[in-house]
Amino acid sequence: MSKKKIVIIVLAIFVVILAVLFRVISLFNDGENEVLQVSALIDKQTKLEDDFESEGYTLDKPNVILNPYGNSPLSALVIFETEASEEVKVTIEGKDELSTYTHTFDKEKVHYLPIYGLYAGVENEVIISAGDKEKVLKIKTDDLPDDFIVPTSVFKDESRLTNDLYFFTPSSKGYMCAYDVNGDVRWYLSQRAIWEVNRLKNGHLLVSTERLVNEPYYSTGLYEMDMLGKIYTEYSLPGGYHHDYFEMENGNLLVASDDFDNEEGTVEDYVVELDRETGNIVKTFDLKDILNMEDGKSENWISYDWFHNNSVWYDKKSNSITLSGRHQDIVINIDYDSGKLNWILGDSTNFSEEYQKYFFKLTDGEWQWSQHAAMILPNGNVFLFDNGNNKSKNKDEYVKAEDSYSRGVIYKIDTEKMTAEEVWEYGKERGSSFYSPYISDVDYLDDGHYIVHSGGISYKDGVIQNQPAGIAESDELVSDTVEILNDKVIFEMKLPTNNYRVEKMSLYGDGEFSLGKAKRVGSLGVSPISDQEFKFMMNGKKIDDDYKSHDISIKQESDRLVVSGTFKKGTPVKVILYKDMMENIYLMRVSKTPYTALCVDLGDSSLDDEDIVATKYINSSGLTGKYTIYIEIDGVLYNTNEYVRF
Repeated sequence: MSKKKIVIIVLAIFVVILAVLFRVISLFNDGENEVLQVSALIDKQTKLEDDFESEGYTLDKPNVILNPYGNSPLSALVIFETEASEEVKVTIEGKDELSTYTHTFDKEKVHYLPIYGLYAGVENEVIISAGDKEKVLKIKTDDLPDDFIVPTSVFKDESRLTNDLYFFTPSSKGYMCAYDVNGDVRWYLSQRAIWEVNRLKNGHLLVSTERLVNEPYYSTGLYEMDMLGKIYTEYSLPGGYHHDYFEMENGNLLVASDDFDNEEGTVEDYVVELDRETGNIVKTFDLKDILNMEDGKSENWISYDWFHNNSVWYDKKSNSITLSGRHQDIVINIDYDSGKLNWILGDSTNFSEEYQKYFFKLTDGEWQWSQHAAMILPNGNVFLFDNGNNKSKNKDEYVKAEDSYSRGVIYKIDTEKMTAEEVWEYGKERGSSFYSPYISDVDYLDDGHYIVHSGGISYKDGVIQNQPAGIAESDELVSDTVEILNDKVIFEMKLPTNNYRVEKMSLYGDGEFSLGKAKRVGSLGVSPISDQEFKFMMNGKKIDDDYKSHDISIKQESDRLVVSGTFKKGTPVKVILYKDMMENIYLMRVSKTPYTALCVDLGDSSLDDEDIVATKYINSSGLTGKYTIYIEIDGVLYNTNEYVRF
């Protein structure tokens, strides 16, 4: 027999032995339990729509479904049929003219009417008119949650206001919600949603997902949804989403994201363009390629969060992107096509010589500090919220919080002469009572018509604080939102919390409600494996009291495995997925040090010697088949007796 035939026979026998071994291992693992499957919001809403019946329902006796998707308690869906195509008008009765809303729907025979703007905890009156018929519905809603934040004061000049709503996003406690001109809650999401809330050109809202891709606040991406809470598209990004996004002319989304795998280990210095249809990332902007990380350090500068981008704005006229770097006290503008730096707005102190030519010379006014929400106005001016932290890069010249102020400010810039002039401001006259050292927002409604939102005011023992509420351990929070028309305050609302942003929008947009399955586009990417090892069989300890003391939770979402538990700071923890004699090892980060300088209040004041809740996300991309799950805690390997199938 030839050597070649002998080798083939040996290999065949080896393959058979391996197959038998794998079968034995599989039988050995038959006692394992599959991990808990968690249904996503998208999957749940598909099942809910099975009950959205129209047949047999008329205007006189419609099908009324309160909170149809389970996450928008002050909304309802009214369903009925008419013999002929009818235009339908809906009126949601308010306390006065400015809190009453009407909307007209296009002609249809089968009517699915989203009803927004219901009051909480009362019987609402909704009038529906179709042709020459009219129906008055009484819709009773539940009370607001016990932890809901309501205004402490509201000022309004009714003669100058419209019945638009003020949409707030939370920073510390609270919900994404909308208040009317009276300060009454008329809409909110019961699911967790932070950062920006805005209306897309198609009339739908774009909000953060409720899931995290990394601690402390980086969400997996964005939901396109309507105010019923119906999700139409979920956008997932490998680097997640934080702070801000911008809808471009072509429909694509510019998103403040992260590259968690970069060599420097930095965050909040990465912007991506997301293809709206596919979810693919078609363009990236890495600020480490544009700026010197060591330049222009503010008090909040940290090596891994050196820029802290908190806003994204695309300007069609100049084909440029404007970003706000809180930790360098600068607003930068870069060319969209080349990614090269165009200009820098702010104090040039402590910046390298090579960047000095990009700075404007200020001819009138004062510079901004730790700013937020930078945008380019239609006339080319720059509008932003100047938080006003310290008002200097020189520690010896720092201004105390009690002597400081925040403001909305507009700069007129000349990119040829490289000069900047302050042409408008609001907030300086309010002094320290309007001082917000973090978060906050400005909005342009029209020429001379603005919103200035000081969202991060906080006190400790009656003293105004110079740090975010979570760091300062503040005992009193204030969010102060002011609407200004031709230099006159026409609306002001204060809330006993901190809010990130405020947008003024109508109750109904142009977006149409439609049934059907939502799209999932994009990807969370492949989770990095810290190590791989070949092992014939894993021998872990059975679950004991020590393991149980860590409150380990293992669950599977549609696109990843989520493992969490409580551990002492610095405890080495590994999650190991074992399949076919190969173990994939993933390290769990157990640390109180956040990836950021806290743009939101984490609500975690635990001491270093107390347990820390840590979570490891392992994405399904790149994984296939059945994996047995092991967890190693401080060198002790445990067999969880659970498996996951991708």
